[in-house]
Amino acid sequence: MARQRMTGSQRRAQLMDIGRAAFAERGFDGTSVEEIATRAGVSKPVIYEHFGGKEGLFKAIVDADAKTLESMILDSISHGRWRERIEGGIVSLLTFVEENTDGFVILVHSQVPGEERMFTTMLQRSVEQVSGFLGAAFEHRGLDKSVAPLYAQALVGTASHTALWWLDQRSPDKFAVAAHISNLAWNGLKGMEAQPKIEATTAHNIAGEGA
Repeated sequence: MARQRMTGSQRRAQLMDIGRAAFAERGFDGTSVEEIATRAGVSKPVIYEHFGGKEGLFKAIVDADAKTLESMILDSISHGRWRERIEGGIVSLLTFVEENTDGFVILVHSQVPGEERMFTTMLQRSVEQVSGFLGAAFEHRGLDKSVAPLYAQALVGTASHTALWWLDQRSPDKFAVAAHISNLAWNGLKGMEAQPKIEATTAHNIAGEGA
């Protein structure tokens, strides 16, 4: 029986899956159109037809995965109680790492030639969203909401760096990791001082080191 011919969308999806695995393994520079074509069982012109070349394929993968990850995170942090939003955002990030490891590796370590690293851009948008709900929470508690972006940066940075660590560790599971980060973040926010100051001994010790 003759093998059924793929539709254009099926072929495009297949090439993106194969390209994602190759780019995650070898990086952009280390991956050739020839290798992707061989893995897919097609000729090089098929890749050029769908993506215009290696760079076009790479950009399509990065754009699609970044959109998926950003949508997962923003959906999780846009509703629910404050702590639930923090937990949801972290679980969404780790779920993406778990279900699309190759895509996460590419987003973090690779870059579309001539463009800013997509993961950095996406995290900045997440910071803006987190700043919004933290600002509202601060205002509700009579705290200075102008510092919300600082706390959002710290929170998103903690989650993203933990995700990089978890990429290789995978233990404890994603829900336990989310619970621990939320424990640190939420209990820190819950007991937040209105006017935090460096301990006098810290300032004294640092001043002494610089003398």
